[in-house]
Amino acid sequence: MVYATSDGSARQRLRVGMVGGGRNAFIGAVHRLAMRLDDQIALVAGALSSDAENAAASAAEIGIAPERSYADYREMAQTEAARPDGIEAVVIVTPNHLHAPIATAFLEAGIDVICDKPLSTTLTEAEALVALAKAKKRRFVVTLNNTGYAMVRQAREMVAAGELGRIVSVHGSYIQDWLTKPIDAEGQKQAEWRTDPARAGQSAVLADIGVHAFNLASYISGCEAEAVSADLFTAVPGRRLDDNAHVLVRWTGGARGTILASQTSPGHYNDLSVRIYGDRAGLEWSGARPEELRFSIYGEESRTLVRGGHGSTAESQRVSRMPAAHPEGYIEAFANFYRDAADIIRAHRSGGTVDPARAAQVPDVVDGARGVKFVAAAVGSNAAGGAWTAARFG
Repeated sequence: MVYATSDGSARQRLRVGMVGGGRNAFIGAVHRLAMRLDDQIALVAGALSSDAENAAASAAEIGIAPERSYADYREMAQTEAARPDGIEAVVIVTPNHLHAPIATAFLEAGIDVICDKPLSTTLTEAEALVALAKAKKRRFVVTLNNTGYAMVRQAREMVAAGELGRIVSVHGSYIQDWLTKPIDAEGQKQAEWRTDPARAGQSAVLADIGVHAFNLASYISGCEAEAVSADLFTAVPGRRLDDNAHVLVRWTGGARGTILASQTSPGHYNDLSVRIYGDRAGLEWSGARPEELRFSIYGEESRTLVRGGHGSTAESQRVSRMPAAHPEGYIEAFANFYRDAADIIRAHRSGGTVDPARAAQVPDVVDGARGVKFVAAAVGSNAAGGAWTAARFG
């Protein structure tokens, strides 16, 4: 399993297994597409379903050998850890409540982890995973994949370089409409588990999409949430968890802002955006136009910066595959996450040097725990009538 790099050298593919993501699972297929794009990862094992028949059929469909298809993730962790050609990392794409126990099993087996968000459904679990990853000296990354967009990386560099001045306000929003009707009560499986407290956790909308808006706002701005005041509500009668969240945020460094999340807003299929304003300039990025970044210096005309165009930063150029006006999108951004994660895990396992700047581009277990803390703080604040609640992890 060797591939050729752009400089002509040969490099071993990272061997991974997947837990969850079997037939009819949306996000598992997306992960597989993303990890294949740069040919750096080989998916060689899986516990794709807890149902043995479905697990075997799903594995056969994507080319996993029968002897490396498992119906139990614990068996997979132990068996793969004992193989000389066993997996080096596991990709976890199950419902939320299973993230922590699965990650724990693989960390205990000495296997690095690539886990979907949210990291866990409770803060206690998140804290335990942070401690275990450190104790086992394992790399643990969390697929907050929107950080892989080239113009998101550019925005982060611009903020870090001081182009906005002192950061004054930071806003993130993620708005959808797919849960406007009670499809969760009508048997739609993706909706059903996301609105089930036993599987989704304390919040539906924040755990599903709000953490993406929160992470992206923090990632670009460099700010962490100090405290939140939240109003969570359910627009659809009978739904067991919230489907809308309005959260006021006090960020580190004195900035203020908001995180908005809704899955009952007709006309918004998948609307993720971040707006950051300083005392010199502001910038805005939207997932609907991911190759553009609106940059406004106070007193001057606003400019639209384009991926690959004039003024592209070094990091933006590094993660761009195509020239300007040759569109790149969601899968390419997800693939950027996987390419960086593979490089980091491979270097760590071989005893090589991991570039701290490169590693900082990829959300890790601590970033995942910050998201869990944010959700828990928002839920607690809402229960206390919107009282300001500490939200900083660690």
